[in-house]
Amino acid sequence: MDSNNKTMVSYFIINGISNVPKLQLPIFLLVLLIYLLTLGGNLVILLLVCLDSNFHTPMYFFLANLSVLDMSSSTTTLHKVLVAFLTQDKTVSFLGCIAQFYVFSSLACNELLILTAMSYDRYVAIYNPLHYSIIMNPRVCTLLATVCWVVSFLEVVPYLALLLEVSCYKSNIINHFFCDLVPLRSLSCSNTSALEMLSFIEGLLLLSLTPFVLTFTPYVFIIAAIVRIRTSGGRYKAFYTCSSHLTVVVLLYGTLVCQYLNPTREDSLESNKWFSLFNTAAVPLLNPLIYSLNNKDVKAALRRTLRVIKYY
Repeated sequence: MDSNNKTMVSYFIINGISNVPKLQLPIFLLVLLIYLLTLGGNLVILLLVCLDSNFHTPMYFFLANLSVLDMSSSTTTLHKVLVAFLTQDKTVSFLGCIAQFYVFSSLACNELLILTAMSYDRYVAIYNPLHYSIIMNPRVCTLLATVCWVVSFLEVVPYLALLLEVSCYKSNIINHFFCDLVPLRSLSCSNTSALEMLSFIEGLLLLSLTPFVLTFTPYVFIIAAIVRIRTSGGRYKAFYTCSSHLTVVVLLYGTLVCQYLNPTREDSLESNKWFSLFNTAAVPLLNPLIYSLNNKDVKAALRRTLRVIKYY
């Protein structure tokens, strides 16, 4: 579609990660490897949480939710890169594109909320360990997770409604590897002031700032509690239980800030694509490594599971 032809589109063409022909095979192999490792790592965590009673704890319950989110998010965003290489078809229908944006955005929002719930869980574990099992009982954990899932899929509905109202686009070529808000908004030739205002008010204040504050506020109390621990071993153990979660939170929020809080300019779309790739490919891959696969309890559980499989 010509860039001067401002009209409604019935389909979009996804540019992908790179247009350089020589890079197509290496990119495909790299994305495929990352995707398979992401699925493998998160499936291991999910299966251990489901099958091993030692992992029936609030922390691993939320980690199981995070694993489901990571696998779903990677599948939602990276599948088009893989399919496009195999079929040479880079097109996606208009409704398919909007649906991909909605699912990915809801999953991203959900991940922020789950990380907030995990922050509260770590706060209770360190600040009130004697009552931890009473406060973080299965009913409370299930309620927190349910609220996170429901709220995240409802919060993105206003974006969905505004995107469906866009009357024309300057082009149907998306300079990205999936349908995301920033490249879609940059292509619109309609008035996007309402969408930009919504992005600022709801996106920054509700979807980003509120979970950020609710996530990091407990760490003020956590650090205060750790400082008061008398033994160095106790301080190390308490810090170790929180460092993994804090690392993931910093990585995720750092990439989201770079990805969505930049001005929408043509020269910023390329950098946005790479930040988005890190957020949708690297972070889901790193999560199981940071949280669990380097944990001695998880390693012991894997050995037990492998021994059982070998026995049968």
